[in-house]
Amino acid sequence: MIENLKIIQHFDSNLLQEIDAFSVVKNVPKDTEIIRDGQYITSIPIVIKGLVKVFTRYNEKEFLLYYIKPSESCVLSFIIGQKQEPSTIFAKTEEDSQILLMPFEKVAKWIKIYPEFSLMYFNQFNVRYYDLIETLNHVLFDRLDSRLFSYLKEKAVATNTTTIPISHKEIAFELGTSREVISRVLKKLESENKVLQTSKGIKII
Repeated sequence: MIENLKIIQHFDSNLLQEIDAFSVVKNVPKDTEIIRDGQYITSIPIVIKGLVKVFTRYNEKEFLLYYIKPSESCVLSFIIGQKQEPSTIFAKTEEDSQILLMPFEKVAKWIKIYPEFSLMYFNQFNVRYYDLIETLNHVLFDRLDSRLFSYLKEKAVATNTTTIPISHKEIAFELGTSREVISRVLKKLESENKVLQTSKGIKII
């Protein structure tokens, strides 16, 4: 079940047996919510295959925080689970994905008694911290054209493609702005020969 998950291959055999015994692997279709805004966290995901995106919501606007790639976990879900409060984030699959779901109470236990598991989550916290700082810097200091181009490049890398099949509406949703604004900025980026809009999607030049 978990033999191909690089992030845990070096774990103690007892820990691997516990993860295998208490966790479940789910195949999740594209555009499916795996964490809902307002829910109580009962399991912590690790992506085996595919891609998951994590959002927050404020004043009825959604905003993309980061992607969870294969062998990565959503540490914000662990923090929220620890606080035993309704989730302030939501997450959904960017593409068809396979996800390892570990019970929260077991994750909390494993972090305390298995140093390698604790180190894994420390490293995940570190990655997410810099992801969020980078996102905040883009929001605070970049013009929207720079933000949009960085967003497109990041999505291209995450999905391993140069032509991104995405609508203006979806981009607006993930960047917390309007479709009309995104359409206008994409035309500007196209005039600067940074992107090309085609029937198959937006191509990074």
